[in-house]
Amino acid sequence: MLGSSFDDCLTNRTKVLQRCREKNLTLNWKKGHFMVKKGIVLRHVISHDGNELDKAKIDLIANLPPPTCLKDIRSFLGHVGLYRRVIQNFSKLSKPLTNLLAKYVPFNFSEECLKVFNRLKEAIPSIPILHNRRSHLN
Repeated sequence: MLGSSFDDCLTNRTKVLQRCREKNLTLNWKKGHFMVKKGIVLRHVISHDGNELDKAKIDLIANLPPPTCLKDIRSFLGHVGLYRRVIQNFSKLSKPLTNLLAKYVPFNFSEECLKVFNRLKEAIPSIPILHNRRSHLN
């Protein structure tokens, strides 16, 4: 919960919890943190300065070797899939890789697949940083 003071954090926490109740969402209290300056949520580093991608995850994706089997394709698509909403034309771009996951399709990691793999890897570090808005809970 963000806030410039302890009371602001309490107020914002109350608003978030109320919204969770309204939407019938459940929370895992073991994973919750209160009054921290920085935290990682869904591969994003959240702080008072804004939201940015977790550098460790970016490095992990950047250093992945080309897939050699279906398990590698699934793993890679899982990693980059979290960013699909901010990678323009993600589904069209990743189609050659997802086609390899179809039943009865032989694994042929072609030159086109390698180009797509590298383009997706390059797209991750270029995702823009999101800055906090003060009125995000109002």
